[in-house]
Amino acid sequence: MPVRSKWQSLPTEAINPATLAIDKQSSADIVEEMLTEDRKMLAAVQREKDRIVVGIDIITQALKKGGRIIFVGAGTSGRLGVIESAEMPPTFGTKPELVQAIMAGGQDAMLKAKEGVEDHYEEGSRAINRLRPAKHDVVIGVSASGITQFVLGALTRARRAGSKIIFITCDPRTELQTFVDLTIAPAVGPEVIAGSTRLKAGTATKIVLNMLTTGAMVRTGKTYGNLMVDVQTGSEKLRDRARRIIIIVTGLEYEDADKLLRRAHWDVKAAIVMQKSGLSYTQAQTKLRRAHDFVRDAIGEDAESRLKQLLGTG
Repeated sequence: MPVRSKWQSLPTEAINPATLAIDKQSSADIVEEMLTEDRKMLAAVQREKDRIVVGIDIITQALKKGGRIIFVGAGTSGRLGVIESAEMPPTFGTKPELVQAIMAGGQDAMLKAKEGVEDHYEEGSRAINRLRPAKHDVVIGVSASGITQFVLGALTRARRAGSKIIFITCDPRTELQTFVDLTIAPAVGPEVIAGSTRLKAGTATKIVLNMLTTGAMVRTGKTYGNLMVDVQTGSEKLRDRARRIIIIVTGLEYEDADKLLRRAHWDVKAAIVMQKSGLSYTQAQTKLRRAHDFVRDAIGEDAESRLKQLLGTG
């Protein structure tokens, strides 16, 4: 009998032989089965580590040249891109336009599934075109199956604009291998529930996206040691984090850290440079710019020894 389904042979649609009787299992057994499958997922991500390293370098170079990161996806894959882009400004102080996300079905699809929108190749092309992709941008397509038409349309248009293309999928056999600059394809195997790619495929994708964005942000000076020195301070929790970072790095008392941050307009990096170098806010900003936004280079001091001392490991 001829096979009519283009999805039937996809690893993301395969039936998992380990969970055939899951509907007869206890809650404890279901949890154990899922943990077992997630350990396989982590091993699959581990096998892609060299490609993830290349991806971080591609993104880092793009950011240094003034490029943007643009995620494209549908369903779970699209939501993961939206989450990643939304979390960059508060965590790393990036401008909203630096890291963006396009999702099939638009904003409404973020909260409510919109079936069928992922099949529209031309809409993917139109959606990315609205952002005017350019040669210094990196467009990251996310498709667990590797054949989502909305994503393919967006990547094709971005490729014509000269953007770098990274493709994240859970099908290593994807035909896009020759079309993109880099494919990251953790082969997670069949899901606990056949076809439910919000499970292992979604978790693997989230891990890869975390590594790509975090690695690139660290490589462009968004941390000092492992401290979140570009944190935005729009809430009391984040302002408290800023104060604690100043205390850790400078040794100031809590109230003095607060006063310093107010003089620095709640710019943690500038506050550190001001305290360490005795400079004004404007001078500290200039010094940071000359150090390409790296606190370590601006003050000539590593964070590691100070952090080890505080942790009692140095």
